[in-house]
Amino acid sequence: MKIRYTLLVILVLILLAPVKIYSQVQKVPPFQMMLHDGKIFRAQDLPLGKNIIIVYFSPECEECHEFTNAMKERIEDLQDASIAMITYMPVEKVRPYVAENRLYIYPNIYIGTEGNSLFVANYFSISLFPFVALFDIKGTLVKKYTSKEVNIDDLINRLKSL
Repeated sequence: MKIRYTLLVILVLILLAPVKIYSQVQKVPPFQMMLHDGKIFRAQDLPLGKNIIIVYFSPECEECHEFTNAMKERIEDLQDASIAMITYMPVEKVRPYVAENRLYIYPNIYIGTEGNSLFVANYFSISLFPFVALFDIKGTLVKKYTSKEVNIDDLINRLKSL
């Protein structure tokens, strides 16, 4: 009887596991990254009461440079959001990207590397860059954009509607 009960509990846990994982993907991942200046930054360090945009990128990706330029051109429309730009590349690759794009002048942009942990990449099953996710002020996912779908106008329109 104990064996049946144990097997039943294991079966229920196995069946419920995907539901729990899916529900977590609808929230801001509890990420940690090293900023371009060497400081550690965590998801909980994002300012409260702001919408959140996560941009997963590679400093070597041309589409990522294009998206970064589009963000900078529309930065006034993004002021009410915290933007976490995360890569897996080493911080030595992040620093020139920050300098070249002058990202250090934007107080709402946090840019760094999660290193080889690939936590965020795995969390969203990211395979192409750039990847963008928009979250409301409660940290609930509003929209994910894969590299082929990233559109700054759509992102800003959704952000304004929150």
